[in-house]
Amino acid sequence: MLVFYALPVLAMLLRSLNDPTWTLGHYTALFEDVVFARTFWTTFSTSITVTMGCLVLGYPVALGLVRAKRLAPLILVVILLPFWTSVLVRSYAWMVLLGRHGLVNDALLALGVIDRPIRILNTPVATQIAMIHILLPYMILPIANALRQIDPSLIRAASGLGSTPWMTFRQVILPLSMSGVLAGTLLTFVLALGFYITPAMVGGPREITLSMLIAQQVEHLNWAYAATLSAVLLATALAVLAVARRLPGVGNAFRMSVR
Repeated sequence: MLVFYALPVLAMLLRSLNDPTWTLGHYTALFEDVVFARTFWTTFSTSITVTMGCLVLGYPVALGLVRAKRLAPLILVVILLPFWTSVLVRSYAWMVLLGRHGLVNDALLALGVIDRPIRILNTPVATQIAMIHILLPYMILPIANALRQIDPSLIRAASGLGSTPWMTFRQVILPLSMSGVLAGTLLTFVLALGFYITPAMVGGPREITLSMLIAQQVEHLNWAYAATLSAVLLATALAVLAVARRLPGVGNAFRMSVR
């Protein structure tokens, strides 16, 4: 851990401070850097959108995974199936699907929704769709784990007292599953902050993220600026984790159920 993580991170932080001489100038310059401001906002807003998309799609799937006892193994295999394929291959698959002559445009043309192929690939929407698909399991699994830990007698008691299914969900299931929701949201958001391959392949060169900007600076051998950007990205992720740790119940979702 010390050799493979701590030392490289320390070397990166030092390079942002002592290249070419000891200075905080690389960090103070970021406040006037328009490219950095736009890139940071793109990264942050994309991460929020992807996290919200994963939450909206992931919660019903997690609920179905817990309730459908017989189909649970099949649903779990479908959820985990993307983990067996690399992010590079999945991103390339989305390039094929979202292209002008891809399956999505062909389907929209066949349904009469559009008259001619529209541009989906190399747009922010394409990046968000592909990232939601890739990060969705990280939202589903913590929520499903939290749902499994809900005592079934509480749901039966709510129904016995005359609660409708919607009221039971809103007043019993949803509050008790919030630890899983917070854990999944935290995981997805932090992972989305550092995503590189998918935005680079699907989003195109215009909507660059912070990780893409870092890679560009490395290609131009601008090591000090790349190290400064990396430090900012690391600090942002740590700040999110620090805030999340203060939220009640987040750590419970990572504990394995003993039932």
